[in-house]
Amino acid sequence: MSKTETDNSEQDQRDLGEAGSQLSTAPVEEPPIAPGLGVLGWARWFWRQLTSMRVALLLLLLLSLGAIPGSLIPQSGADINKVADFQKSHKTLAPVYDKLGLFHVYSSVWFSAIYILLFVSLVGCIIPRAWQFVGQLRGRPPGAPKRLDRLPAYTTWRTTAEPEEVREAALKLLKKRRFRSHLAGDAVAAEKGYVREFGNLVFHVALIVLLIAFASGQMYKSDGTKLVVEGDGFANSILQYDDFKSGSMFSTDDLVPFSFDLKNFHATYQTSGPSKGTAVSFAADVDYSVGAYGKSKRTTVKVNEPLHIDDAKVYLVSHGYAPVITVRDSKGKVVYRDAVPLLPLDSNVTSQGVVKVMDGYQDAKGVSEQLGISLFFLPTYGGGSSVLSSFPALDNPVLNLTPYHGDLGVNAGIPQSVYQLDKTHMKEFKDSRGAQFRDNLKPGQTMQLPNGAGSVTFEKDVKEWAGFEIVQEPGSGWALGGALAAIFGLAASLFIQRRRVWVRAVQGPDGVTVVEMAGLGRSESAKVPEELGDLAGILYDQAPGAPDAEDDEPVTSPNPEVVPAEGPEKR
Repeated sequence: MSKTETDNSEQDQRDLGEAGSQLSTAPVEEPPIAPGLGVLGWARWFWRQLTSMRVALLLLLLLSLGAIPGSLIPQSGADINKVADFQKSHKTLAPVYDKLGLFHVYSSVWFSAIYILLFVSLVGCIIPRAWQFVGQLRGRPPGAPKRLDRLPAYTTWRTTAEPEEVREAALKLLKKRRFRSHLAGDAVAAEKGYVREFGNLVFHVALIVLLIAFASGQMYKSDGTKLVVEGDGFANSILQYDDFKSGSMFSTDDLVPFSFDLKNFHATYQTSGPSKGTAVSFAADVDYSVGAYGKSKRTTVKVNEPLHIDDAKVYLVSHGYAPVITVRDSKGKVVYRDAVPLLPLDSNVTSQGVVKVMDGYQDAKGVSEQLGISLFFLPTYGGGSSVLSSFPALDNPVLNLTPYHGDLGVNAGIPQSVYQLDKTHMKEFKDSRGAQFRDNLKPGQTMQLPNGAGSVTFEKDVKEWAGFEIVQEPGSGWALGGALAAIFGLAASLFIQRRRVWVRAVQGPDGVTVVEMAGLGRSESAKVPEELGDLAGILYDQAPGAPDAEDDEPVTSPNPEVVPAEGPEKR
């Protein structure tokens, strides 16, 4: 091969390289270079490594792997009781998990380090990429290489139309097809598919938005539960929650000021078939108001249909029964009257609970004591020796009561559950046969305590209670927006191809115009040849082949065949 041919080949390669340059905004992966001496050299090397796509993907993988123990191991921020139970059951693993921070994964040092490094890496990738993309939008598609037949998609024909007419028609056609196009010498240069790179940038920005939303949600979130009996209400104060947990940066001033009253709870169940007793619907009718002087509004809260109040969401999460119990002492004085929430034990709402009479009670001898009554409730009593409810609705309610007297232990200063009875210093009531005294009551019936010690009445009014979860997640909206943007960006980067088209029209030696069309995509795809063939067919109709060149040229039909050619190295 002569020196002239070698020089021409190298020039062709340079032309093709320029034609295919900047088809992507992906940062160029530089070969690893040993850092120079000094702090500045090491800092530059570390920054190049951190902002490389390889490291960003590795950090994203580590973040995903790090989240696995947070899903499998009980977390102290979610349920401290489950963590305590796990530690009691796993004496060997628990200390190891505790040292590794696996009981508080999302606030651990190692998870936070991965999180911050990923955030910095993404920012470092996006800034130069966005700047390069802006530069491409402000610039123009590169001019046509000298050898268009070296591109992956190529077609040519001869026409009697003037070169200027062909180029003008091609420019109009490409602009109509939403190509960014312009005249560059004897050719029209056009480019399309910028949405691909835009989608790629949107995807990376959306990841940053998701990271920020996740961080803010963890730091500023609050989550509390409250059991409310029909007729009672709730004000959004931390003192009124049954259980409350929040992020490290949360303040009580961040609580949304609102209140609501539970007016009515109603549920429906399947009454027949294999799914008998299965819940069909749960709904709670509430009156709520925002702020101290807000106007009261009526709404219905259902499962998966929460009440939205500013940044707070009120979810309906549970329900049960609260029978109204009246306790009288030996003189008939009412010492207790209230609706007692009972905890469900099964899907048919077999429930149990406790009544604690701490003050005001005196026995038949006038001695002041405390009463404790264990309650076992069946919404639908099936009869016989059945100890479980046969249906969750109030079809045949029966309340079993077992009374005790003595010292409840509440004055010792030790916290007690309102659903459990400490019998350490309590005595059983005995019946006439010396056995433990207990009785089953239906609504409206009264149980007389032995020896004239008083009475307990199961009132006809059986109320229901609803359990609400009040959640404030300030970053949830941003997280949703980031997720949708990420899906859009990923779809755009996967299904839209960046491609370029060149149309050259020059006068041949015989005075007949030679038209060449070529296309180049970022990756190998059948879309570029198909699109080029479509464009060539339309342009051919406007500049038809010369009638005297049918035997010489490869393409003379209204839909010219695109001839594949060996293309440049893909970048």
